[in-house]
Amino acid sequence: MNKTAPTFAKQDNLKFFRTLNSRVNNYFKENNIQKTGNWKLHLKAVILFAVFLTPYFLILTLNMPFWAQLLLNILMGVGMAGIGMNVMHDGNHGSYSSKSWINKIMGGSIYILAGNVHNWQVQHNVLHHTYTNIHGHDEDLDAGRIIRFTQNAEWHRFHKFQHYYSFFLYGLLTFNWALTTDFKQMKNYLKRKLSYGAPQSPTKLWTVLVITKIIYVLIWIALPMLLGVTWWKVVIGFFVMHYTAGLILSIVFQLAHVVEETSNPIPNEDGEIENTWAIHQLYTTANFAPKNKVINWFTGGLNHQIEHHIFPNISHIHYGKIAEIVKQTAIECNLPYHEFRTMRGAVIAHYKHLKDLGIKPELA
Repeated sequence: MNKTAPTFAKQDNLKFFRTLNSRVNNYFKENNIQKTGNWKLHLKAVILFAVFLTPYFLILTLNMPFWAQLLLNILMGVGMAGIGMNVMHDGNHGSYSSKSWINKIMGGSIYILAGNVHNWQVQHNVLHHTYTNIHGHDEDLDAGRIIRFTQNAEWHRFHKFQHYYSFFLYGLLTFNWALTTDFKQMKNYLKRKLSYGAPQSPTKLWTVLVITKIIYVLIWIALPMLLGVTWWKVVIGFFVMHYTAGLILSIVFQLAHVVEETSNPIPNEDGEIENTWAIHQLYTTANFAPKNKVINWFTGGLNHQIEHHIFPNISHIHYGKIAEIVKQTAIECNLPYHEFRTMRGAVIAHYKHLKDLGIKPELA
């Protein structure tokens, strides 16, 4: 990976972001509302935590057939993904609440989802949001050798089958968080001196990581066994929960960036990206199912990925409204605004793009 971070063009003649920012700020001012979450987000948080934790307590306290336990594990996975996309995500962007301590608590919910706040903020807030879809810098495009997400990635013979097997591997996302990913990321980010906000002591970061992982194992593995749940049921249920959450999260993430419509800009010889940062987000990001109320509610506005990338500090509950402003401004400036009307259309587009990327480059 090229460790030298690319830079973006200093300004654009269209003054796109200046105009857009003014219009969005006026929207909040004219309607006298804050950019952070409100009662709708707080109610959603209560519902999603209930979906996630209620099945867990039922498994601990009730004697039930294994098939019923597995159904509850699937439900927990759904709740787990929902918390990640809605509560944890807004919290770690500082948009859940106007109070920083509430954002820290909600952002810290990642610990019961098997993740780590520091690692997530570096990977997502710093690398992904800054260097969106830039190969070698946006780690969301890095799936090792097994999946080829860009034309810039090395091609292997097995990639010609990736449109078949990738969706099965997507379910391993959070399972890998729990086992190995956080340890690898912590070592890598500290070595590269990457941080979000003020740098923290490596000793403190490693201590928090190890302690939270131990607590996580005690809650989700040890406690059920101590209360009488057979060990193999615990292990299988744990995997099913994570696989469900990982599959949901991965698909939502990929639909916004790994489709033919979005680009993967390459820095020039001077390490500069052609467009300014805001315009870069338009070229590298796509929305899907923007009018679907269920998708809007459950994905935490991540289907409005364009709005999220340009305004990450605005809570997702406002994206439906400001999307109209973003789209109109982009059209006026003759800039792209990638959008799939349905989630089905976005999934098909992603599948086709995986297939295209699996073709040997000389034959593409």
